[in-house]
Amino acid sequence: MQETLLTANSPRHENAFQVVQSYFQLTKPRIILLLLITTAGGMWIAAEGQVSPFLLMVTLVSGAFAAGSANTINCLYDRDIDYIMERTRHRPLPSGRVQPMHALSFAIVLATISFTLLTVFANLLSACLAMSGIVFYVLIYTHWLKRHSTQNIVIGGAAGAIPPLVGWAAVTGDLSWAAWVLFAIIFMWTPPHFWALAMMIREDYAKVGVPMLPVIEGNEPTSRQIFYYTLALIPVTLLLVYPLHVMGAVYAAIALFLGGVFVQKAWKLMQTPADLQVARSVFKYSILYLMLLCAGMGLDSLPATRQLTLAMTENWNTWISSLPPIGF
Repeated sequence: MQETLLTANSPRHENAFQVVQSYFQLTKPRIILLLLITTAGGMWIAAEGQVSPFLLMVTLVSGAFAAGSANTINCLYDRDIDYIMERTRHRPLPSGRVQPMHALSFAIVLATISFTLLTVFANLLSACLAMSGIVFYVLIYTHWLKRHSTQNIVIGGAAGAIPPLVGWAAVTGDLSWAAWVLFAIIFMWTPPHFWALAMMIREDYAKVGVPMLPVIEGNEPTSRQIFYYTLALIPVTLLLVYPLHVMGAVYAAIALFLGGVFVQKAWKLMQTPADLQVARSVFKYSILYLMLLCAGMGLDSLPATRQLTLAMTENWNTWISSLPPIGF
């Protein structure tokens, strides 16, 4: 009935730009940007700071298309609850600006282009990983977990952790332990990020019956989980330094500083779980955290940074060895 009404009273696009804009909105571009940053981070580390510009461009475009396909199908599946929530009612599908069959066709085209580009210009492993991200996000998270489990974000976070694997595989053709640590970083980062958002829009989720943790358990238990995951995230980020030795002192300092700020914000939220402004602060910082962490990976991977760090270490060792022995 709802779709019949929407079809009958659907707003019409007045020009080609509005058509493009509606389909662009289906892909959720703000989410895609963050995924591409993690993809680039994976590529940068795998290539030790010397990524082929062409391969970087192809992989990022392919990743954007794969993520856009998954997000479009997510919008297609959730159009019933999007219509109920005021915050999402004006999206292209619930508003009737784009018809379901057109959205599905669009998603298939995006996925096909992504798979083809990665297979031809990178390798089959990276292409299959990108497709596995779509399948996991659509079937495991959107279809199964989102409307049935409070752990939807925890398990579903694996879909958002696949992009760095795609980036790594595009460069190397395989997946090393370092690639899986990148996966683990995103996996551990996802619950604090999305639960903070869920606390902010808890009433919307409750209205449509989506069992997000704040809806079922409340803000207090959710804030505790956010703190625990944030605390556990720091040692995971440092695995790239030790025992894997793919990152150095510059990244370690950046990871510790950023993680410390994240923990401080999560601690404050745990003390005042009813304060949605604090939850908003955690959510916004989580985005900045991931962006700066990936930037730190890129900075540490640069040959110039490695040379500078090595020179400073050698000078320090020389100075230490020149000190007179201390007698007792």
